[in-house]
Amino acid sequence: MFLQVAVLLTLLSHMPALDACPKCGKMVVPYPLSTSDACGNPRYRIYCNNGALEFLSAPGIYYRILSINPGAYKLVIRPPLIGKNTCYSSDLSVGGLKLDENLPFNISVRNTVMLFNCSDNILLSPLNCSSTSYCRQYEEIEEGSGCKGTLCCHFLKDSSMTSHRIRVRVGGCTAYTSVVDVKPEDHADAWNYGIELQWTSPY
Repeated sequence: MFLQVAVLLTLLSHMPALDACPKCGKMVVPYPLSTSDACGNPRYRIYCNNGALEFLSAPGIYYRILSINPGAYKLVIRPPLIGKNTCYSSDLSVGGLKLDENLPFNISVRNTVMLFNCSDNILLSPLNCSSTSYCRQYEEIEEGSGCKGTLCCHFLKDSSMTSHRIRVRVGGCTAYTSVVDVKPEDHADAWNYGIELQWTSPY
C-alpha cells in the first residue's frame, strides 16, 4: 500500500500544473489552454493581447479566438479579412492558415471552406465550383462582395485532407473564408463564420 502511494505521489509531482489561466478580457481560458508559463499546459499556448484572446499560426499570424468549447476540445478562430479591392485574404503573404504540426491542434472536419479568385486549374479538382456552391451565396453579402464574379469553390474539410493547412496563393486561389457546421437551409447572413480547431487531450 505504501509503495502504491509513493508511486502515485511521484507521478503527480511530474504532472504539469492543472491551474487554469485567468480570463482574457471577458473570455474564460479553460485548461489545458495556456496564456503564460505559469498556468495551463504550455504546449497549448494561446495569447492574450490587449484583452483579446488569439491563436498564433506557424508562420506567425494571430487569429482572434471567437469561442471555446472545452468539453469538445474545440475553439473557433476568426477567418482572415478579405480585401474588397483585391479579393486577397489578409494572410495570403504567408500562404493562408498553417498550423504547427508539432503542436496538439488541428483543423476540424466541421469546416466548410470557400475559396475565391481561383485559377482555372481548380476546375480539375473535386471541389464544388458550380453555380450552387456556397461561395456564390457568400459573394452576395457585403463581406464577400469584393470577390463577386471570380471563380470560386467550396469544400468540406474532411479527414482525408491535411488537417493543418488551408492554402491560398497567387496563381491558385487568393482568398478564403470558412463556416462551421453550415446548414443548407441557412442564408449566408446567418452562417457561423469561423475556422474550428480541435486539440488532443493532454491526458
